[in-house]
Amino acid sequence: MSIPTVEQLTFGARLECRYVLQIPPDLDQKSLLIIALHGYSSNPEVMLRLTSTIMHQRHIIAALQAPNQHYVVEGLPDSKSAPGYNWGISPHWEASVRLHHEMLLTSLTNLRERFSIAKKRCLLVGFSQPVGLNYRFVGTHTGEVGGVIGLCGGVPRDWEQDKYKSVTAPLLHISRDEDEFYPVELVKTFPEKLRKHAGDVEFHLLPGPHRFPSKAGGLVGAWMDRVFGGG
Repeated sequence: MSIPTVEQLTFGARLECRYVLQIPPDLDQKSLLIIALHGYSSNPEVMLRLTSTIMHQRHIIAALQAPNQHYVVEGLPDSKSAPGYNWGISPHWEASVRLHHEMLLTSLTNLRERFSIAKKRCLLVGFSQPVGLNYRFVGTHTGEVGGVIGLCGGVPRDWEQDKYKSVTAPLLHISRDEDEFYPVELVKTFPEKLRKHAGDVEFHLLPGPHRFPSKAGGLVGAWMDRVFGGG
């Protein structure tokens, strides 16, 4: 009896992507376009609220929703289960990275055109899971943003490979000393690793667990003044 052949095939399909946009009542020459990416199992509404706590109200903030959806619940979901979103899992990581890049490029292009904002006035912010993805993005698509803020996330495992280009955008990385996902011994190596491809790296280690650093507005504001201009 012959054994059936099993194949695994891939194909592309249209994906509906979504972001939540916060527009200030008055835009001026100091306004930035901020693209904010939430962590695993979170959503863009939460990321928009958290990002707003550490940013000046003059900026445009687009909180992008991760493409993969699931329910945040133990056991089987029901009608009361909350939806959560994520940026991918390791078995399909190459496809996840590619999709992340496509979503960012499309969002940046559309929003820059809508608000007439230059690439150097764009800021990419990520919390937790998308931090490493954002570093991959700026190491691949240089010049698309004027700065990157990574909050409580990691550095790509392949970051030291030559496939990444020199990053022209300044990087601000903030870690926590009680982070249950990124031990302090590991995060202390991040500045040196990031400087493999980035010339301007600012690193801060704050007290606390793996939580959005809502009280880091002073650090973020000072860095943004240096990178994008005061005010």
